[in-house]
Amino acid sequence: MEESSTAVMLGTVLVLPVFVFVTSLCFRPGVFINAYNWFWRRKLGLTVRYSYSGSYRFCYFCRGTAGNAAPSLLLLHGFSAAKDMWLPFVKHLPRGQHVVCVDMPGHEGTSRTGAEDYSIRGQVARIHQFVQSVGLDKRPFHLVGTSMGGNVAGVYAATYPAQLSGLTLMCPAGLVYPTESEFISRLRELEKNPQPASIPLIPSTHQELEDMLRLCCFNPIKLSRQVLRGLLDNRLHHNDFYREVFMELVDEKSRHSLHENLHLIKTPLQVLWGKQDQVLDVSGASVLQAAVPDSQVVLFDNCGHTLALERPRLSAKLVMDFLSVQEANNKDVKDHS
Repeated sequence: MEESSTAVMLGTVLVLPVFVFVTSLCFRPGVFINAYNWFWRRKLGLTVRYSYSGSYRFCYFCRGTAGNAAPSLLLLHGFSAAKDMWLPFVKHLPRGQHVVCVDMPGHEGTSRTGAEDYSIRGQVARIHQFVQSVGLDKRPFHLVGTSMGGNVAGVYAATYPAQLSGLTLMCPAGLVYPTESEFISRLRELEKNPQPASIPLIPSTHQELEDMLRLCCFNPIKLSRQVLRGLLDNRLHHNDFYREVFMELVDEKSRHSLHENLHLIKTPLQVLWGKQDQVLDVSGASVLQAAVPDSQVVLFDNCGHTLALERPRLSAKLVMDFLSVQEANNKDVKDHS
């Protein structure tokens, strides 16, 4: 009897997680995706934390310890994403590298306030508060930004150059692009309608989500219907916020913020861009190289806008290689001073 009871308990222990997994995937796929990200963070040794600047709350995850030989890495995600978008990238960073990924203003676990915080200047000010609140400003760190986060990172470098040891911009927004992308062309059409029914980066239906993924990625991501439903479920209740942020980003005061501050960037600069980027055209790389002649520019073949997702291993390697070169250069300067 005892053996029979033990067998039943063991069977329950083994079957219950499978039941919960199947139930979540079928009926609440958004919960399943959140659980998957939680598991991935745990596997990578990342810790979710909160930091405060007054009443303002920042949510971030980190790994490693600041103050090691290499500078810390601070990663800034793009529009309507969250810190978890960096998980594939972080997977390929050295375990000992101190890395911090923060939710941008209003996104995911970071405080949602008002339009003044969603312009590029507003976001730069908030990220500066975050840097101070977690002590990243105690020694120069390396800043990485993609898309909207690239615009913020570039303006941050122009505003607080002494805080940075290096800067990596991945397909950054905020430039005047010699060639218009598919996305910018669509925006020009939307400008004719003051209340557009649909913005390409703010999907409200499964079809719009699939269209967004095709726009952002060179090779379409093959996801099951349930996973797509989960991704959409997790986004829908944020769409009003995304629209508010989007209108701030395309406003005149933010649209070309990076371009207007390029002459102030003195930090060693690395530029990574997908040649097939349909969101922000790769011609922007030539603008950055012309403005910062000593910059390192790497263009990825068969790659779209989402480098951290499409080319995470190569992107991580290039960032770490660039960081190592800057550290070696700094050492040479110290040795000869």
